[in-house]
Amino acid sequence: MSDLGNVSRKLVAVFAADVEGYSRLMGADEVGTLKGLTERRAILDKLIADHKGRIANTAGDSVLAEFGSAVDAVKCAVEAQSALAEANADVPSDKQINFRIGVHIGDVMVRAGDLFGDGVNIAARLQTLAAPGAVCLSGVTYDQVRKVLPLTFVDLGAQQVKNIQEPIRAYRVGARSETRQPAPARVADAESPPPLPDKPSIAVLPFQNMSGDAEQEYFADGVVEDIITALSRFKSLFVIARNSSFTFKGRTVDIKEVGRALGVRYVLEGSVRKAGGRVRITGQLLEASTGVHIWAERFDRELNDIFTVQDEITENVAAVIEPRIKRAEIEAAARRRPNDLNAYDLLLRAQRHYYGLTKEDFERALQLCYQAIEIDPSYAGAARLAAEALVFRAAQGWSSDVKSDYAEAMRLGRLALTLDDTDPEMIAQWGRGVAVFSNDYDTAKELVDRAVMLNSNSARAWTHRGWTYRYLKQVDEALNSFERAMRLNPLDPLLYDTLTGIASALIVAEQDAEAAAQARKALALNPRYTSSYRCLAAALAHLGDDAGARAAASQLMATEPSFRISTWANYGGQWQGDRFLEGLRKAGLPE
Repeated sequence: MSDLGNVSRKLVAVFAADVEGYSRLMGADEVGTLKGLTERRAILDKLIADHKGRIANTAGDSVLAEFGSAVDAVKCAVEAQSALAEANADVPSDKQINFRIGVHIGDVMVRAGDLFGDGVNIAARLQTLAAPGAVCLSGVTYDQVRKVLPLTFVDLGAQQVKNIQEPIRAYRVGARSETRQPAPARVADAESPPPLPDKPSIAVLPFQNMSGDAEQEYFADGVVEDIITALSRFKSLFVIARNSSFTFKGRTVDIKEVGRALGVRYVLEGSVRKAGGRVRITGQLLEASTGVHIWAERFDRELNDIFTVQDEITENVAAVIEPRIKRAEIEAAARRRPNDLNAYDLLLRAQRHYYGLTKEDFERALQLCYQAIEIDPSYAGAARLAAEALVFRAAQGWSSDVKSDYAEAMRLGRLALTLDDTDPEMIAQWGRGVAVFSNDYDTAKELVDRAVMLNSNSARAWTHRGWTYRYLKQVDEALNSFERAMRLNPLDPLLYDTLTGIASALIVAEQDAEAAAQARKALALNPRYTSSYRCLAAALAHLGDDAGARAAASQLMATEPSFRISTWANYGGQWQGDRFLEGLRKAGLPE
């Protein structure tokens, strides 16, 4: 019976190395393989010791070591592969001894110096994902080292590996010199260009270093890598991986050539210039087929904390790019001939009508969404937009059967989540709906919090989160969410919904003057949004502006003649709040 009393636990960076094809090598030449392995183990063991590591377990062709620092572990792994490659330089390829290395930060059990547990198992599985002579990291390790080490990283996605229940996010590590290798003269010359995906596609090219400072080269590459990662979180976009985009590094490129070679509609390019204690980054988004500029921006920042600057620029670029691309796609779909439309084109046309916010626009948007679902029953985006349109139609007072519309919206929402339960906007929209229609606030909160964790750059997800926390009457959290949404996407076509959410939250907080100001801003953007009139009427009534409150109430009734306080107060649970309802009554709206 094993003695568990001597087992301890600790968090370490686990380094797992194994020889590729060891059995084959031993079968061909036992003596030569053993001699070569001994020489390479001497190299590896010394580097582990030099980087403050400790060898825990060994089994002939494998090595398991622990490090107190992820940076030390990864530096050791990269330098080891470089040294081992030199040892193989004069050895025939069929006799070379190549290690694969995996690194993971995890909790491990220690007994008599040996390591056990999931932390070890994950590192070992990552090792199997690495190519011979390469290093593979877990996502948690990547997060620790990506801004510290001047290395390149290739996102391998979520990997399902043996005996590990949850998928592991994996990254391949490139050596320091990898970014300096000359790019191929041309991408895919011998092959036909890849077809365009059925959703907006973008490639982010390496940003040009204009400062003449080699350190800024790493900073520029890091900005691009972070932008690619941030854009990849938008389910509505197809984003070219970094290793493909970086084949154009150091070249003067033709944007049309990039679009053809990578099969993308859009290209983002930019530059980095350091001057004194400041850095200037410029970026521009172009349509690949025409070279037309869609967006351009310049960011000037202090370099006090270079990584904070990098994160801020990434957030700004990613948040602006997605809605700009969506708008360009909608405009392009409107120009296509109707007989050329597929499910994606139908959805784009539906979005155009949805933004119009008239009764007729909503009817047409719903028709187009249902057509898209008929063509492609697995199209989650069409189901999501139809659900949102049904809810807005009822809220605007345009529904002939409110209960039926809400039931259908819930059905479509469930369908959308069944088809794709990883889309942050979809999850956030569903959370907002749950809060309104069911009063299941715990579930609603969990959903919207999960959505912004999945994509912290989605302005729409933050708006849905803001409304959900408004329904919970947690005003500070609601306002923080709305403000984040506005900062991420100040040109959102649905910005009036965000501003109205701010106004609604401020009424709960008894900040009526500011609530009225926000409601007026919302109405300036869209004078047909009935929720804004409700906020304006209630806020002005609490301020004692009876004439203004009644004017707002009159405009509400002109837009939504069927509005009644009792109906509106009951259809969605108790989220409105007594103070809001009191303001509507003071404004003279019908009970």
